[in-house]
Amino acid sequence: MKGIVLAGGLGTRLQPLTNITNKHLLPVYDQPMIYYPIQKLAQAGIQDIIIVTGGNSSGDFLRLLKNGKAFGLRRLNYTYQEGEGGIAEALGLAEEFAEGKRVVVILGDNIFEDDLTPYIKSYLQQEQGAKILLKQVPYPERFGVAEITDNKIMSIVEKPKQPKSDYAVTGIYMYDQQVFSIIKTLKPSARNELEITDVNNHYLEKNMLTYDVLPGWWADAGSSFPAYFRAISLVRELRFKNNNASMKE
Repeated sequence: MKGIVLAGGLGTRLQPLTNITNKHLLPVYDQPMIYYPIQKLAQAGIQDIIIVTGGNSSGDFLRLLKNGKAFGLRRLNYTYQEGEGGIAEALGLAEEFAEGKRVVVILGDNIFEDDLTPYIKSYLQQEQGAKILLKQVPYPERFGVAEITDNKIMSIVEKPKQPKSDYAVTGIYMYDQQVFSIIKTLKPSARNELEITDVNNHYLEKNMLTYDVLPGWWADAGSSFPAYFRAISLVRELRFKNNNASMKE
């Protein structure tokens, strides 16, 4: 299985911090934001990763991450997204890299408390299709929302005004090789982007989409200044918790 980290976009919601750099290069407590998704993939045993970036700071990713050896990776690749065509468009740029294998995709500004290993292992037991990870949140209208009945996803709606549940779709997705064919059939949304929600709904319509609900916290660090500050605070608390636990051992 291969890993894809999506780190494009202009980061306009974090201006002026992003006027001179990509938001995924901003610090979140003691590390650059982009470190967190890479570390989660490496922790799950994924050693072949591609970074999809864009904008004027793309070269800074190479200077920072180099060949990925510091993360224990076998190979770290890079590709460039022109403009802001959406998450699905960015994912489509990794088709050649995927080489027909299954992929796990993480948005570069999403930070997770949980070890993703068991969820990835669970997905690999599926014969085909996709898996998404959900998280109960207080303000689901800010995200893609999954309506669930009898432990089954009935629909996924992007930023609904009246959410049918409080289950937000987090920024981690697992797909088989069909995903790239699906992306090629998508039409731009009202935002003139190819939406990842449309990809997930395509799998849902074919009854090929599974899910798990994360017990730990999830931070969408690049979505706003309050979210960015929350991510820093959560990582800081986790560091202190882990340090205290190690001192007691």
